[in-house]
Amino acid sequence: MKLSRKYLINILCLVFLALFLCIESVFGTISICSWNLKDFGKSKSDVEIDFMVSTIQNYDVIAIQEVVTNVDGAQAVARLVDILNRKGSSWDYTVSDPTISSSANTSERYAFIWNKKTVTKLGAAWLENHYVVEIEREPFFGTFKKDGETFTLVNFHAKPKSKQPETDIKYFKFIPALYPALNLIFCGDFNCSQSNTVFNPLKTLGFKSALVGQKTSLRMKCLQDDCLASEYDNFFYDPKKTLLVKSGVVHFYKSFSSIAEARKISDHIPIFLSFN
Repeated sequence: MKLSRKYLINILCLVFLALFLCIESVFGTISICSWNLKDFGKSKSDVEIDFMVSTIQNYDVIAIQEVVTNVDGAQAVARLVDILNRKGSSWDYTVSDPTISSSANTSERYAFIWNKKTVTKLGAAWLENHYVVEIEREPFFGTFKKDGETFTLVNFHAKPKSKQPETDIKYFKFIPALYPALNLIFCGDFNCSQSNTVFNPLKTLGFKSALVGQKTSLRMKCLQDDCLASEYDNFFYDPKKTLLVKSGVVHFYKSFSSIAEARKISDHIPIFLSFN
């Protein structure tokens, strides 16, 4: 019996789909969430933190920016992780020292939170000190392992748009040479678009942005249904070392009756990256 071409194509598609699912079940995917949580500290209520938990609990690793430098910042991260652990999984976290910034007003902390059932953190996380003078808030590095594969997140919050974050980001082109053995994934709030030419040297090294044309900061007021203002948050990864499965954003503000209520959680939406 002669099989039609359409039938054979359908069979091949099913075979490739089965192969993909088999590979994914063997190696699994790694999911990362990055979120600028806007003055994350004592001001966040238990109800607000519980909402954050419901938003991030399905990821393997969460990178947080804008944790306040006093003890309230570290305690807020601990509160968040405590609620995560009550959901039935097993989580751990690390909070950076305050960044060595030009003033106490611009200094912040970073945090990593990870699901211990799916991911192992390797060694201690560290604030990058090679360009501590040149970069207003030096990035926070953390290396993790899942299913035998390791990756290092470079957690970063650039200075505001008005203060030219490009003068910080231009030093990123030197970082891969400092850590040639690491699979670096830059993430965070860059306060400028991935289309900015300051990222060209990093792109020349082979890095790609996970999000293109995706706004991630919240407006003060929505313009009809448009509540997002600027394309600030992103991931930059090396496709030679990282196979992108999916990337996107979480429109958490749609769970609130007003943008003002949503901004009590944050003025940025979470972004995510899944990869093999």
